[in-house]
Amino acid sequence: MKLNFLNQFDFFAGVPDSLLRPLCDWLITEYGISKKHIVAANEGNALALAAGYHLATGKIPVVYMQNSGIGNIINPLTSLMNDKVYAIPCVFIVGWRGEPGVHDEPQHIYQGEVTVKLLEDMDVRTFIIGKETSEDEVLRQLEDWKPLLSAGKQVAFVVKKGALEFDGKAKYSNDSVMIREEIIRHITARSGSDPIISTTGKASRELFEIREANGDGHGCDFLTVGSMGHSSSIALEIALQKPERKIWCIDGDGALLMHMGAMALIGSNKPKNLVHVVINNGAHETVGGMPTVASDIDVTAIARACGYPNAVSVSDYDSLDRELEVAKDRCELSLIEVKCSIGARADLGRPTTTAIENKMEFMKHLR
Repeated sequence: MKLNFLNQFDFFAGVPDSLLRPLCDWLITEYGISKKHIVAANEGNALALAAGYHLATGKIPVVYMQNSGIGNIINPLTSLMNDKVYAIPCVFIVGWRGEPGVHDEPQHIYQGEVTVKLLEDMDVRTFIIGKETSEDEVLRQLEDWKPLLSAGKQVAFVVKKGALEFDGKAKYSNDSVMIREEIIRHITARSGSDPIISTTGKASRELFEIREANGDGHGCDFLTVGSMGHSSSIALEIALQKPERKIWCIDGDGALLMHMGAMALIGSNKPKNLVHVVINNGAHETVGGMPTVASDIDVTAIARACGYPNAVSVSDYDSLDRELEVAKDRCELSLIEVKCSIGARADLGRPTTTAIENKMEFMKHLR
């Protein structure tokens, strides 16, 4: 289905999703990053932006997200937007990962089962868009929803895989030359048998494949396949509980931004055995490449302001190897930001072990 029905709206905020790639490419092509379109740090942030837009203009905003982001909107949706509070209308566009009956990754299965129920339990009226849905049907649904939106309620289009179409395709790139998979290969070479907690998306997939290629097994690694933005907090508590072990966290810029408060907690606790590596390509690359604001901020300055005693940024492999060695030998909290290009192998696979197997092997390794 084409996206012409969105031309009646003039503000969009959200977090990108692979199922919504046509929408994301359309937004970048049509509006770029601008007053009319903001890529938010997390879904709750997007909803707050939408509230601000409505308060300033009286118009209806559109918020887009993967269904895994519903958890991040529960608080602002129920305690701010709801018609029993401020009655702020909003149209959601939600990518339906883990749709029942459609094969997907383990982190999406339960979320997919409860997606529609979660929305409706929060008094959000839903309409499912599939490949067979016509634009006329969507326009009629929007017309039917007008009284609800006028009353300050929220509605949601839940989008199945392959349902949206856009003839164009946005291209994403940066000036960095380092490749994420090779960066992770350098990290594993220096970390040895130390535990690694890796972030959501392609970084964990690449770490898994590197271990497979090396015949290392997977006990050293906890792959945070879901729960974007929380890898560093998982790593913090493991580091605090296992002070005799060097703990590594492989993070991404989108994940770092999503729950940046974790940096303040890490900096305050200052675990001497934690190395926090942030691979920064300034993009939500796993779900298509839409930009984050990480290219416009100083990650190392933020880390130092949060209390990290050591924070450096590197943009070449020699510097990376040097800083990894120093961090491994140092008895202090360290952050290494690695400037990275956008892109991955077209044949990049997915973990072949289950999440439960991953957990049990990792816990056995920690013991």
